[in-house]
Amino acid sequence: MDVSDTNQRCGVVAIVGAPNAGKSTLVNALVGQKVAITSPKAQTTRTRVMGVAIEGDAQLVLVDTPGIFAPKRRLDRAMVQAAWGGAQGADLIALIVDGKAGLGPKMEPIVEALVHRPERKWLILNKVDIAIKEKLLVHTQKLYERVGFEETFFISAQTGDGLAQLKTAFANAMPQGPWHFPEDQVSDATDRMLAAEITREQLYHQLHAELPYAAAVDTEQYKEREDGSVEIHQQILVARPTQRAIVLGKGGQRLKEIGSKARAELADLLGVKVHLYLHVKVKEDWENDRFIYRDIGLDWVE
Repeated sequence: MDVSDTNQRCGVVAIVGAPNAGKSTLVNALVGQKVAITSPKAQTTRTRVMGVAIEGDAQLVLVDTPGIFAPKRRLDRAMVQAAWGGAQGADLIALIVDGKAGLGPKMEPIVEALVHRPERKWLILNKVDIAIKEKLLVHTQKLYERVGFEETFFISAQTGDGLAQLKTAFANAMPQGPWHFPEDQVSDATDRMLAAEITREQLYHQLHAELPYAAAVDTEQYKEREDGSVEIHQQILVARPTQRAIVLGKGGQRLKEIGSKARAELADLLGVKVHLYLHVKVKEDWENDRFIYRDIGLDWVE
């Protein structure tokens, strides 16, 4: 597409909400492929993930922010800072609300912060396929009274219900201007970061009941071999020896399973053969290690 095309539109949409409202699922659905990891576990997204979607003449830069919640630890504070940082100066902030869970205490700090933000604000009620319609309308009314959203959409990011209308509306709301990214770019994440996220997603999917939220994946080495395949070495950081045992599984079986699923998905996403080497390391205070924050894309917060 000719970048001098005067009909082009481009803008930033920040997707904010409580943990597990379906932000990553929505961003992936709008982009049309996976750019953010998802899991039934809350607070899966840790950093701002940027997805790039195209609708007609418009390019949408979608910032999938971490879930906003009451921060207790340094990692939590860094994540919440990343979330609001992602909304800074956006052309539009879209608050996504879990239509089934509704407006519990987790929503309060977000709603309170939104009241004072200058950006345009839209409300998206998600999971309408499993929510009770009357309750949805009550939630909408309450939020409107507090924040005064310009628009409301009812969608299901999981089934795709209402997504086409939402994407078109986003596109029409974007300011005129040249596209920020090449037409074929879907994310700002490097392959190295993506590799770490895919492995972390497998950890959550396979161990979400047993493994606490305190695990990180650090891509130590990422190199292309002469035959075009990619060699990746990662360490999975956990806080305690008991967690290491959980990740390894009996005879190392669980780690093998995590590695094989992550490898298959990475090969699919990267379009090349992947050699993935995982090891599990106990690092009691990894949450206080500045270098780990840098590697997983978070700012250090005192």
